[in-house]
Amino acid sequence: MNRILLLSEIFPPKTGGSGRWFFEIYGRMPGERVWVAAGEDARADGFDGTHDLRVKRLPLAMSAWGVRSWAGLRGYARVYRAVRRMVKENKVGRLHCGRTLPEGWVAWLLKKSQGLPYVCYVHGEETNLGLTSRELRWMMQRVIGSADYLIANSQNTARVLRDGWDVPDEKIKILHPGVDVRRFVPAARDEAVRAELGWAARPVVLTVGRLQRRKGQDQMIRAIARIRQTVPDVLYAIVGDGDDREYLRQLIDEHDVADHVQMLGEIDDEQMIQCYQQCDLFALPNRDVDGDFEGFGMVLLEAQACGRPVLAGDSGGTVETMHVGETGRIVDCTNPEPLADAVAELLDDAELRERMGTAARAWVTERFGWESLSRQAEALFFGEDSSQAVDIETDSTLVAAEQ
Repeated sequence: MNRILLLSEIFPPKTGGSGRWFFEIYGRMPGERVWVAAGEDARADGFDGTHDLRVKRLPLAMSAWGVRSWAGLRGYARVYRAVRRMVKENKVGRLHCGRTLPEGWVAWLLKKSQGLPYVCYVHGEETNLGLTSRELRWMMQRVIGSADYLIANSQNTARVLRDGWDVPDEKIKILHPGVDVRRFVPAARDEAVRAELGWAARPVVLTVGRLQRRKGQDQMIRAIARIRQTVPDVLYAIVGDGDDREYLRQLIDEHDVADHVQMLGEIDDEQMIQCYQQCDLFALPNRDVDGDFEGFGMVLLEAQACGRPVLAGDSGGTVETMHVGETGRIVDCTNPEPLADAVAELLDDAELRERMGTAARAWVTERFGWESLSRQAEALFFGEDSSQAVDIETDSTLVAAEQ
């Protein structure tokens, strides 16, 4: 029996689109064939009691990803021993790595020492690592070169692998992230819920995502100063946390938009779904920042599943999440002016937003439901000939690595 062990530090309840993707896909695989080695989290005990996946929590977080430091060597040695033990105890036949680094390096070590084959997910953003460090590029080249195949989350990621890393087409498989269309559903406007969120009757633009430069929350804050000239009571609600939290607070003060920006921080899934359902427009104003880009954008699927029109930047793989012009718009978000004009236009046209939201729900339900995507993944993972088991286009990328 071909048994899989997924190795991923990012896994629920830890916030992260890739972790949610893994949980939804592997949770629908045959239970006796899948194990998960996931990162530790203070909320893990409560979460792991809610599902049937075989999950073992390991100290996977590492302060250094290179191997030229004692911290990196000690970290890899610790994880290597723990994963090797799980492989032996559970008779695992193949390792699945959530990222090229650091998980992929552990898999590379196991292949060299134990002959264990592995596949690796590439999310797009992490390919920038090779541009910033010769050591990490050297490591990533070995991980990529020794993998059975790479799983890319978008066509854009696949292009990066082919053009920037010389990966042949036959070694790249595309699996798009998806959304639970039974949980993320449209809902009627609810004044009580909006009041509880602090939105009342104001037109609300929502962004959900980690607070980091490529997501573009900073550009939307700059844009709000222009948007409020035509939409005086506009409110920009930001869900998420991250390294840019204080930077964004400074921008809010600098542009004098404190009355128009709400930072909600991290919230639970049910509150997040309410935010999607009750907002007027969802925006992910992403852009390329020194090679760091958005590989796909699962939040755009979640918003559309809730019947919301979406807007995203013209960088990375976000264009693949929507039917451009029908369910959402793509805008140059390198400057706040085009972003502001696009948002103001959409907020000014309720009928257009309604049409786009209805189309968005149908678009996502048809193409990105987890049930359909998990069947594609199962055919790829367990098919006798994975190159023929499912018609998946080539694509791949590496998860963003911010140390």
